[in-house]
Parts: sequence; structure tokens; C-alpha cells
Amino acid sequence: MIYRKNMKKNKKEIDIEIDENEEAKAEEKSESNLDSKERIAELEKKNEELNDRLIRRLAEFENYKKRTDLEKDELFKYAAQSFILKTLAVYEDLQRSLSHIDDENIDAIKQGLKLVGDKFTQILTEQNVTKIDAMGKEFDHDYHEALLQQPSKDVPANTVINVVESGYMYKDKVLKHAKVIVSREIEDEVVTENNSEE
Repeated sequence: MIYRKNMKKNKKEIDIEIDENEEAKAEEKSESNLDSKERIAELEKKNEELNDRLIRRLAEFENYKKRTDLEKDELFKYAAQSFILKTLAVYEDLQRSLSHIDDENIDAIKQGLKLVGDKFTQILTEQNVTKIDAMGKEFDHDYHEALLQQPSKDVPANTVINVVESGYMYKDKVLKHAKVIVSREIEDEVVTENNSEE
């Protein structure tokens, strides 16, 4: 009987221990649930903050893109404005010169046209536009456009002997090729004499 009493007593102790363990686990679970809920709420809040920041950054970037696109369009649209203003000044000088043409003041007209030419040259120089120096140079298809070839004994073959239209460079790029006449070798006189004898 003592054995049974001890057993009952042990069983109660075990039951009490199990109950205490279950209560401790339930408390831990409850605390864990609270911690998890707090953690989830905290993460959700952080997620919202990050989403807000991302949306703001995207909006800022879109605004930046629109602003730079407008600035770029404006720049391209009016890029030639200063060049046109300078050209208009020369155009007005030319118009004034043309309006005063008569036979009595030829020298004044020459001076006026020279002034216009000088102004144009100055404007082109300021814009880094330079004339291609072609006369007497060896023909170079990168800078010259050959209109025809003429026989010449005064210069070596493939030399520019006449510039029909000037060519121009803009900085390091060919803006317009020079239109030129190029020398070629004269056919031997012996061949010509043989042909005339036949």
C-alpha cells in the first residue's frame, strides 16, 4: 500500500510538473506570439517606409528625366541661335551695300562687300570653321572631290591645280569637300608622233 500511495503521490507530482511545464510553455508561446506580432508590425511599418521612400525616389527620378529632356530639347532647338544672330548682322550689312549700288560709287560697294566678307570670315573662325587648303596639294579623297583631271607638265600627277569650290572643316570634321581639278600625266609625245605617222 505504501507503494501505491507513493505511486499516487508520484503521479500527482508528475501531473503537477506537467501542468507547470504546460503553463510555462503557454506563457512562452503567448510571449512569443506577442513578440512575433510586434515583430510583424515592426516589419510591416519598415516595409511601408521603404515603399514610400522608393516611390518618392522614382518620382524624383521621373521629374529629373523630364527636366533634363526639356533642357536638352531646348538646347538643340536653339543651338544655332548665336550663330544666326551673328549671320544676321552680316546679312544686314550686305543688304545695305546692295541698296546703295550705282555706277558712281563702285569703290564704296567694293569696300562694303569686303567688310561683309571679313565679317563672315570672323564668324566662321569663331565657330571653328576653317577653309580646306587644297591648291597645290596632293589629291586626298578625304578632303577633296575631283571634278575632272587635266594633263599638266608643270606639276606632278594627282596634284590639285584648280579649286572650283572651297571645302570647309568644322573642328576636326569635313563639313564640305573641296571641289577640285586634279593634274594627270601627259601622254608621251612619242606615242602621239607614232599615231600621226600611221
